[in-house]
Amino acid sequence: MRGKDFVGLFNMVVVAGVLGAISYAALVLQPEEYDPETLCLVGAVPSHRVLVIDKTDLYSPEQAGRIEALALQARDRLDVGERFSLFELDERGELTHTNSFSLCNPGRGEQINPLYRNPNRVEARYQALFERPLQRALADLVRPKDAPQSPILEALARLAQEETFNSSVPRRQIVLVSDMLQNSSLYSVYGQARQDLSGRLPDPETIARQIENEYGDVLRGTEIEVSLVAREGWSAQQRAELQAHWQAVFARLGMRQSWQEF
Repeated sequence: MRGKDFVGLFNMVVVAGVLGAISYAALVLQPEEYDPETLCLVGAVPSHRVLVIDKTDLYSPEQAGRIEALALQARDRLDVGERFSLFELDERGELTHTNSFSLCNPGRGEQINPLYRNPNRVEARYQALFERPLQRALADLVRPKDAPQSPILEALARLAQEETFNSSVPRRQIVLVSDMLQNSSLYSVYGQARQDLSGRLPDPETIARQIENEYGDVLRGTEIEVSLVAREGWSAQQRAELQAHWQAVFARLGMRQSWQEF
């Protein structure tokens, strides 16, 4: 084969390879389809991180600021595609979405590969569709409320029955801000003999069994991070007794848990 023919054949192979690579990239690397309402990948079941604020008692302005900071910390820990929802246990003792905020993290400009997507456009999309709705929800989330009842355990069980947070969802995580002062028909920590808290706390095994009988084994496998709020009039010893009680209940329900003072 003459030199010119060889060079021509080589160039044709190179061009064919480049065109093939471009075609492959167009097919494989094209943006995936997202649900415009949730920002979640269509057909996917994303992992889900939920922030639950127990608003059945009032928070001080300082505590409200710390709640907002905790929410932003949870936001910053999100993986791309992970769902983030805000709930509050409200003045009616019901678990409700805060401003209906429940979105998947679409990714920030710094989280994507600039070879395939424009970081500035990605960041602008994140700010418009995720960050601004989150800030609006947070403004209401930290607004103080008060309530006559506090069915904390029942609310968590109902949450775990929701389609977006049931046992089919991978890596379910709950970040709970609460004083953990249960007050419902299940049981109540309040009473005339207030100092005798240990005498009013029911057997954790019995409580866990009641929850499973009513709601099923819905909480097993979830991870919960509790920020324990100190309320005026409750001693450090009582909070320790309360925490030990809840730790036993969560363990019986099959939940992984971590605690911190709020």
